[in-house]
Amino acid sequence: MLMGTSVLSLRIDGELLNRLRDHAAKRGMSVQDYVVRTLIRDDFDERFQSAVEETERFYGVT
Repeated sequence: MLMGTSVLSLRIDGELLNRLRDHAAKRGMSVQDYVVRTLIRDDFDERFQSAVEETERFYGVT
């Protein structure tokens, strides 16, 4: 299977972007590299699922 590249565009608020910049800077990384590294972490799927479940509990399932 051939793996290519794709572009992912995100719209995020300024406060979150500043937090991402801070986290990335502490590690000497760009925001893009920091986000990609976070997404490929072994526990990302579990953490993402937990966040989804918590959001559903807070807002109710739509």
